[in-house]
Amino acid sequence: MRKTSKLLMAAAFTAATALSAFTVQAQTFPTKPVRIITPFPVGSGPEGVVRLLADKLSRAWGQPVVVENKPGGNGFIAIDAFKRGASDGHDLIQLDNVHLSAYPHLFKKLPYDVQKDFDPLLPLFKTYFFVAVSTESKYKTVGDIIADAKANPGKLNYGSWSVGNPVHLGSALLETVTGTDMQHVIYKETSMLYTGVANNELSFAMGTNATAGAMQRAGKVKYLAIAAPKRLANFPNVPTFGESGGPNGFEVSGWTAIAAPKGLPKAVADKIQRDIEKALSEPDFKEKFSTFAYEAFPQTREQFAQYMQTESVRFADVIKKTKASLD
Repeated sequence: MRKTSKLLMAAAFTAATALSAFTVQAQTFPTKPVRIITPFPVGSGPEGVVRLLADKLSRAWGQPVVVENKPGGNGFIAIDAFKRGASDGHDLIQLDNVHLSAYPHLFKKLPYDVQKDFDPLLPLFKTYFFVAVSTESKYKTVGDIIADAKANPGKLNYGSWSVGNPVHLGSALLETVTGTDMQHVIYKETSMLYTGVANNELSFAMGTNATAGAMQRAGKVKYLAIAAPKRLANFPNVPTFGESGGPNGFEVSGWTAIAAPKGLPKAVADKIQRDIEKALSEPDFKEKFSTFAYEAFPQTREQFAQYMQTESVRFADVIKKTKASLD
């Protein structure tokens, strides 16, 4: 009995010591510069948000917080850099719903494992996609596009910047639910994509206000509808899909999140999460979100994990319906 008691006391002491060490580690974090790796190019909406976040965190932490852009390769370049980086929280990564919820269903073999490589801490924002057409387009409503596509199978086209992104999958889903057949045209980058819309090279393209907004504000493209449950406050004159002659309840959304390495002590992960939440609550973030038509998307870690699982199921269904594949 004495031996058992001593063993239990030793185990309790070890656990308490470890907990104390993690608490101290969290209190002193970060002890050196922090790097946030992003797969998004300089000047893009998601990258602009993470740069503002980096500035806030640098002030709060008293350490430089550097944003490192590694675009291209379906985000795999950024993810590879993250996996080879620091595992103590000094390297973080920005990921979106495609990386975390869609790609596992699009690729038979991925160079990462969502469950083993990442600890998604919290989402930064959520955004919905508009249907953009040239201001010279003959289409006045989504219903016009659908009617023309049905009358001319395979003749209409839409664009995106890759296979498997929300714009591609959302457009492909529109084909599926409306029984139409259109062509998917891939552009190298978003600026080229919406220039293609403005020049009438494309029948339409879905896009957020962060990606298509510059051309819309310049009067080169117009928004026919928003793929959201209701009209957006900043765009009260842009109807939903159902209001524009399209399918009712049609939704195409995207979000980005900050993830830490898997296995990071909970106290450290919690500190990073709390500090990001505090930064996101400040007025200039609200202004940035308003500019891009982004929405704050507050979630606890548990809520976010459940939401990602729901998103994964939704993407799996879309990918099955559209028969999209990257293998």
